[in-house]
Amino acid sequence: MISYNLRQLKNRKSSANKKWYAYPVIDETVNLDGLAEHMANHHSPFTEGTIKGILTDMVTCIKEIMLEGKNVKIDDLAIFSIGIKNTQLVDAPEEFSVAKNVKGVKLRARATGILIGKSLDMEAQLKRARQNTISSDEGSGDGGDNTAITEP
Repeated sequence: MISYNLRQLKNRKSSANKKWYAYPVIDETVNLDGLAEHMANHHSPFTEGTIKGILTDMVTCIKEIMLEGKNVKIDDLAIFSIGIKNTQLVDAPEEFSVAKNVKGVKLRARATGILIGKSLDMEAQLKRARQNTISSDEGSGDGGDNTAITEP
């Protein structure tokens, strides 16, 4: 079950300013140890330690492959790739330089297979989170300019 709060968009430049939307509440982040334990509990012939070792190696290898300029597709999960964070656009190719126009790179992930939107939509169940209000003065806890509330 996915819990959510409602947030109000606070962006005067947007036509959606002051509109409300659902935002997921994440109660926990599972790390590689937790994922390995979860997988081992699914009647796997492999131990938690073996699974963690394989996952750790997988993460390292995905990074290496992406830094070679290749994408990595894990069926029914995502296609992982590198994106470029540009600082400013230029009017002509000869005006471009990496030093002036690129801030860095970032990880991109696009869902594939059973994790694409249509598949998740059919399986996801939503429920309201706790009953509280976060005023715009208190902030939403994520550094954004949004106000989060839940309905009573």
